[in-house]
Amino acid sequence: MPSLGIALDLGTSGFRGQVIDLSQDGRIITTVVTTRHPIPGANVIDHLHFALEVGVDEAHLVMLSAVNRVIDKLLEKMSSAKKQVKRLAVCGNPIQLSLFQAIEIRDLAYAGKRKLDALGVNPPQRDAQRVKAKDISGLDLPADTVVIIPPAVQHEIGADALAMMIQTGLLKSGKIAVVTDYGTNNEMALLANGVVYTGSTAAGPALEGQHIQNGLLALPGAIADVEFVPDPEDNPLAPGHRNDAAHLPVKGFLKCFVLDDSMTLSAGDTVDPESGAMFSSGDLPAVGITGTGVVALIERGLNSRLIRIPRINTPDETICLANGIRFYSQDLQEAGKAIGAVRAGHITLCQEAGINPEDIEIAYCSGASGTYVDARKAQCVGMIPPQVKKIYQVGNTSLAMARELVCDDNALFRMKQVADQLRQHHCMFASSKVFEKVYILELAYWTEGMPISQYQKFLARYGLPALKPVAAKPEIIKTVQRDIPDLGEKGLQIIDNMGSSRSVTFPKCAADMACVRVCPESALNFELQADITRIEIDLSLCNGVACRRCERVCKEKVFNLVKIITGRYPPGDVTIRN
Repeated sequence: MPSLGIALDLGTSGFRGQVIDLSQDGRIITTVVTTRHPIPGANVIDHLHFALEVGVDEAHLVMLSAVNRVIDKLLEKMSSAKKQVKRLAVCGNPIQLSLFQAIEIRDLAYAGKRKLDALGVNPPQRDAQRVKAKDISGLDLPADTVVIIPPAVQHEIGADALAMMIQTGLLKSGKIAVVTDYGTNNEMALLANGVVYTGSTAAGPALEGQHIQNGLLALPGAIADVEFVPDPEDNPLAPGHRNDAAHLPVKGFLKCFVLDDSMTLSAGDTVDPESGAMFSSGDLPAVGITGTGVVALIERGLNSRLIRIPRINTPDETICLANGIRFYSQDLQEAGKAIGAVRAGHITLCQEAGINPEDIEIAYCSGASGTYVDARKAQCVGMIPPQVKKIYQVGNTSLAMARELVCDDNALFRMKQVADQLRQHHCMFASSKVFEKVYILELAYWTEGMPISQYQKFLARYGLPALKPVAAKPEIIKTVQRDIPDLGEKGLQIIDNMGSSRSVTFPKCAADMACVRVCPESALNFELQADITRIEIDLSLCNGVACRRCERVCKEKVFNLVKIITGRYPPGDVTIRN
């Protein structure tokens, strides 16, 4: 009977897990990914906000319910498999791992010792740990299963950032180098003069395909890249040619590239970007567009004048893609905010290190977005420093670290050694004046169309270096073809619905469906039963306590999101079912 191990990446946009045969040199059996995070909210700050309002224990239960679903999916076709699980390793940012363990999180929410002392907060030690499954409340594994929890460097620099530095080879590069995990939380680290400067920005989920109208994570069926194909019948040298007009788009077509079941790119349809009419059919239909496709579309759109920031330069302000998928001006601005946060982060870390962005020689790109994105296109829109000589695309470093922790008894000790010896400086972007100034400029550029010349003038006024043009083509090294290089012999499985929901019956509801209509994520379902209204909330779709549009439009003021989630309504007021 084989011994099994489970590696889990508790990511901000979703979970990824693998089951590993420990008796056969770490052979991967299967991989499971979720399309959403189980806790309401679009980013790590939303998750933290949710946990502060409903309580750590409630947030922990929501998370553990999802973790157990991932584990069950990993093991569902293996008889008696759960008894064979000997190790579970998790990796993620400090908020995710704290909620997994159900430990204090207020030290992650509030800055300053005086504030923490006033709240009576005793920050926990987030050190390397081996505990038993029975010590993690709600974890559905045998009691003696060893749970491996990696260390943080400081409470702001979590295991995922440490994994990113170790797995990419940043710490051994010997060059001025930057690594960025492109995702909802955008962790980044800059190595300069023997010191690692770290930061993270809750840029939002657009770079992973979420909060985009037809967006989705990097999953089969997602458009992950696009190319612009000039119209072969259009003669740009003809007198009065429309392309002579700088304000008009270049005539041509968009060729879409779609992720297949093995998470590699296949040709999708080529379509007219204005009408959606097919120019040529591809090998694979598309079901949505992921973050790397968004980046590629913005870069190609700028080159072909289909995009003139801050809007889509077509009559209806949309770009048509394969299979009826559309990209809207509001999608452009949403993605621009995330791209701007990345560039502002890089500039801020350079200022902390006393260097300029053009001094960076190597860039490492991790995460699904960092793996699948066309690195040159990402560099052209500002996501990668403009004059690096080499770009490495390295895959999901958090899951890779968890897998190493499961398979190698000494990996946790080595990780702790790195954490203890790391000379580092963490920059809190939320309190950085440099980040604030640059990000305001990025917002003005992406959402209001500030000319880049005006942007440069403000940088000079602030005493910051000018944005340099993108240099000659850097060397691009794809160390992996997929963000998860080995999906295992049984391949990839997807959990579309994280499933944690609340069904609520309101006797005093006005039944006008205002809450359902206003929900931006369609997280609410409505049913009228006689004189009683039943509303079902899917927590994995809900934007959480930072949104609360449902509460604000309730005329009868009976809708309270936190009370619904926690079941804290007085008896008789409502009926809540989990």
